[in-house]
Amino acid sequence: ADLSMRFGLHSGPVTAGVLRGDKSRFQLFGDTVNTACRIESTGARDRIHLSEETANILIAKGMRDWVSPRDTLVEVKGKGMMQT
Repeated sequence: ADLSMRFGLHSGPVTAGVLRGDKSRFQLFGDTVNTACRIESTGARDRIHLSEETANILIAKGMRDWVSPRDTLVEVKGKGMMQT
């Protein structure tokens, strides 16, 4: 079987809570979570895609080598054109 993954990371405020029902589960809500999901859905296989906000945080922490911007902007649903 061929296994591949893709990730979307965005930094910002979230709301967290435990949802009760048949099975209790911890969940995150908010625009930050939605943006990360949208970044992931536009991503390529076997890549970690970062928002510009997250990339700037990594760069500020001295991790510039971890960041490699795409050559083009990406159309992100509900967000418009983004650099990831």
